[in-house]
This record gives sequence, structure tokens and C-alpha cells, in this order.
Amino acid sequence: MTKKVDDFRLKFGKQELVPIMIGGMGVDISTAELALEAARLGGVGHVSDAMLPTVSDRRYDTGFVKEKLKQYKYNIDNSDKTQIKFDLGQLAESTRLHVSKTMERKRGSGMIFINIMEKLTMNGPRETLRVRLHEALSAGIDGITLAAGLHLGSFALMEDHPRFRDARLGIIVSSLRALQLFLRKNVKTGRLPDYVVVEGPLAGGHLGFGMDWAQYDLRTIVNEIHDFLRAEKLDVPVIPAGGIFTGSDAVAFLQEGAAAVQVATRFTVAKECGLPPDVQQEYFRAGENDIEVNGTSPTGYPMRMLKNSPSIGSGIRPGCESYGYLLDANGRCDYIEAYNREVAAHPDEKKIAVFDKTCLCTHMRNFKCWTCGHYTYRLKDTSRKLGDGSYALLSAEHIFRDYQFSTGNKIALPD
Repeated sequence: MTKKVDDFRLKFGKQELVPIMIGGMGVDISTAELALEAARLGGVGHVSDAMLPTVSDRRYDTGFVKEKLKQYKYNIDNSDKTQIKFDLGQLAESTRLHVSKTMERKRGSGMIFINIMEKLTMNGPRETLRVRLHEALSAGIDGITLAAGLHLGSFALMEDHPRFRDARLGIIVSSLRALQLFLRKNVKTGRLPDYVVVEGPLAGGHLGFGMDWAQYDLRTIVNEIHDFLRAEKLDVPVIPAGGIFTGSDAVAFLQEGAAAVQVATRFTVAKECGLPPDVQQEYFRAGENDIEVNGTSPTGYPMRMLKNSPSIGSGIRPGCESYGYLLDANGRCDYIEAYNREVAAHPDEKKIAVFDKTCLCTHMRNFKCWTCGHYTYRLKDTSRKLGDGSYALLSAEHIFRDYQFSTGNKIALPD
């Protein structure tokens, strides 16, 4: 009999879930509404912790960004950003607000996790990460997925929290070596991760590979990690991610021993997704040649996106006084250097262009950096074209159920 995703279950202790995890897409692309639908349907949904103070302003009428800008406005024309610090109380409050408001609305038998990125260094990498981790746990999140970084010290930062052993804690890796480093470094905490998301080279947004990403293969990496865990007698659920476009793609991994799959690209065109509707149509329209992996992210990681992203070549002034989420421990960001270089090279230009780096904070906040998965060009095959040439947006439930019950590599179109 042909298997479907619903024939399998993701097990966390005594709890059994539909083995579908919707990945965490920032900034507020993985909305609370999207995560809540995943949980209602018995799976796992993520909210993103990326830039939560500005997300809080938009959702809950706080004024964190305005207050920060007011405090540091004097520094706007200064290329030295070392003085710009985040108010840890406000950072805590924005995390607490978003997580608690989301968890209050949770229905169904599934779970809601938060994706927390190490690369959001905020000119105070250790202090700001500790606050974000602790407040998410205190506000009742079901689990935390550690993303965008090796997170060698993240378990230690949470070790003194009363929910450290109760909440589900997982890590995203793109290689066996990254997992081994994480396990070795965190052995002192006496706690294994509850799951490992293995993100392959076809994933959206930041990649855990170099520009040679195409030489790698998700299945090969997943098998290496399975073999290692078996050899070490470690019972840690493995969750492949990146390029899993149909229920049949998912079943293939589940039959080979995966505990669940993480998916995201198909949910970018869900009504519950945070992308503006006009941007969602760009995703529908994209062809295979409209997608690229480039080095414009100041994080140093390659990033997959649509070639027509407004962020590419934009020469906007760095928005660190308002945002500044990518400032490293020394107040540096590669975009500031690239921007100042272009300003110096074109002193008489009113509008400059910067192609090698992008102001990721401002553009992600404004939905102008169109990160996407490799198979985004297939999204048009998941919907119906309307009379005006646009495509019908889908409900998160429709997409989730299609993953859950489809067979034969078929994709169910909306009614």
C-alpha cells in the first residue's frame, strides 16, 4: 500500500504529532497565525524571533523602534556604531509579548516553537541571546529551534532556566561536523537536543554552506547523521529540511527513518503568511532562472532569493539606530563598510547603489529581501491562475493537508 505522511508520527515522549514542521521564516513571514494553524492541525509551527521589537511595534502597538531611534538619532551620520545598544528590558518585553500572545491562542494537539537565530548579534551577542532564549521559555513556548549559527554556548545560556529540561530544544545543522561540535560543546549541560533539523542546500534564506552549495545533497547528509547517532547510541529525532515539496518527498525521508520533515517554501503563498499579497504573486510568477544564491547578506552566509528582490543594489543608509540587529560584538556590519565605500567613491551622487551587501535589517523588515527556497518556481503548480493573471492564495490548512495525505507526487489544487 502506498504510504502517506499521515501514516507516520513524530514522537516527543508520550506526545505524538503529525510529522510536519513549518519552518521559522523571519521577519514575521512565519506569523503567529501560520504557526497556530500548524498546531491546530496536529503538527509543529514556528514563529520567528528575528527583529521582535519591530514586529511587536507592528502587532502590539509598542514603540520600541521609535524609542531606540530617538535615543541614538545623534549617531545617524556616524559610521561608528559601537555605542548603539539594545535595551534588554525592551527586548525581553517584545519576546514575552509575541510568545505569550501566540500561546494564549493555541488550539489543537500540535506544538508551537520559536526559531532563534544566533547571527542576530545585536552588538551584544551573549547578553541579547540570553534574554531572547529566557523570555521565550518564560512566556510558555513549547520549544526552541536554534538557528543561523553553531550555538555552541546556547544550552549553557538557558541551563539555569526552570524550563530548560521541560521545553523541546532543537538545533538546525547542515553537516554532521556542525552537530558533533554542538554535542561536544554542550555535553556539560547533561542534556541532548530533543531533535535535529538537517537543512540541505535547497533551503530558503541563509544556507549553512559556501557558494559550493550545489555539491551537497540533503539525503547524503541526513544518512551520515543517522549513521553517527546510531553508532553513538543517541536517540535524537532527525528532521530533514530544504527542497521537500510534496507529500511523497516527505514520505521518502520518513520511510528512511526521519522523525518528521520541515517545510516552508509552499507556505510562503498561504493566506496566513506574513508576506504582502503583491510579494506573494512575485513568488508565484518566478521561473527557475529567477532564483539565485548570492553573498549579499552581511552575516557571511550565502542566501537564496529572487533575483528581482528590491534589496539587491539598494544603497539605503544603514538603519542601525532604528534596528542594528546584525551589528557584531564590536559594532560592525559588512553593509556599513560597503555603503561607506560607495559613498566615498561617488561623493556627488544623491542615490548610490550597493550590490555586494544589503542592509538586511531594513529590507527584511519591509519585506523587500525576497528570500526563497530552490523550488519556489514550482509554486505556480500548486494553485490556480485567476482571470486577472494572478494566482489564488492558498490556506495554510490546504497546504498542510496536501502534505499530510497526498500520494504519487501529486499536489492538490485549491477548489
